[in-house]
Amino acid sequence: MLKITLSMFAGVSAFVATAAMAGPVLDAVKARGQLNCGVHPGIVGFMHADSQGAWRGLSIDMCRATAAALFGDASKVKYIPLDAARRFPALDAGEVDLLASNSTMTLARDAGADFAGIYYYDGQGFMVPRKLGKRVASDLNGATICIQSGTTTEANVADFFRLNKMTFKPVLAANVDELRAAFFAGRCDVLTADLSNLYATRAAYAPNPSDYSILPRGITKEPLGLAVRHGDHQFADIVRWSLYAMIEAEEYGISSRNVDEALKSENPTLKRILGVTPGMGKALGVNEKWAYNIVKQVGNYGESFDRNLGPNTVLKIPRGLNSPWRDGGMLYAPPIR
Repeated sequence: MLKITLSMFAGVSAFVATAAMAGPVLDAVKARGQLNCGVHPGIVGFMHADSQGAWRGLSIDMCRATAAALFGDASKVKYIPLDAARRFPALDAGEVDLLASNSTMTLARDAGADFAGIYYYDGQGFMVPRKLGKRVASDLNGATICIQSGTTTEANVADFFRLNKMTFKPVLAANVDELRAAFFAGRCDVLTADLSNLYATRAAYAPNPSDYSILPRGITKEPLGLAVRHGDHQFADIVRWSLYAMIEAEEYGISSRNVDEALKSENPTLKRILGVTPGMGKALGVNEKWAYNIVKQVGNYGESFDRNLGPNTVLKIPRGLNSPWRDGGMLYAPPIR
C-alpha cells in the first residue's frame, strides 16, 4: 500500500519552485529585451541575410520562435554570425544566448553545452561536378576533397574513407567562403558538408547548378540542434518547447492562417496548446499565449520548412526524415500538457 506523507508533497513543491526560478541566461535576456542568436554567416534556406539585411531561414525561425515565446514578439532577436570555430566558444563566453547554427548534436558537444531539441535531421554527403561521372560515394577513392576545418565533417570523412579502405587528399578551408571558392575554382574534385548545406551551396553559389550532382545517401547522422549554455534549465526549456510547439501545431493542423479560428476549438489539446486553458505558460514562466504567438508570427514547422526549403524554393529539399512521425518522418514532439 502506498503511503503518502506531507514531506512528499513538500518535496514536489520545492521542485516546482526551483524549476520556476529564472537562471542567469534568462534574466540577462529579459533585462536586455532581446535574444542574441548565434547563426552561421550564410546558408541559403537555413540562415542568410536578404538584400534588405533581414535574416531568413529555417534556423532563423527557431530564434524567432523563442523570441515570440519570451516577449510575444518574434522580431526581438539580434543575429550574430559565427564561423564554425567560433560558435561554441561564443556561446560559452555569453556572446550569444542560443546557437541555431546548423550544429550537429554530439556527445562531446552536449557535454559542454545543452542541446534543447533537434530541428533538422541531416546527414553528411558529397557534391561533385557531373562531368567527373561519380555516382556513389564508393566512386571517390583517391579524390581530392574540400573540407571545412573545425567541423565534424573533417573527422567523418576520415572515418568513412578509412572504414571503406579508400584514400583521399583533403583541401582544408577555414571558413565557408574559402571552401566554396576552392571547390568551384576546381581545386578539389569533391565538396563535403551536410546535405542541407550542399543543396544550399549548389542553388546559391554554383555558376550553373545543373553542372553539379549531390551523391545519394549521407555517410553519417547529423541531427542539427539548438544549443544553449549549461546552467539555466528554464531558458533551455523555453527554447525546447518553442520548437515542440511548432511541431505540435503542424501535427494538429494549426497554422498561422487558422490559429485565430483554432482559439474557438473545443478540443482540450488545442485549448492547452494555445493558452485558452491556462497552465502551460505558467509552467514555462512565460505568457499563456506563448505558443499562439509562435504559430501566429512564425508558423508551424511545416510552414517554415515549405517557406524556406520546400518545393517552391530554389532548394526543393524533400521533407524526408523531417516529416511528422505520422507521415514516416522523425518529427515527434512530447505532448504539451
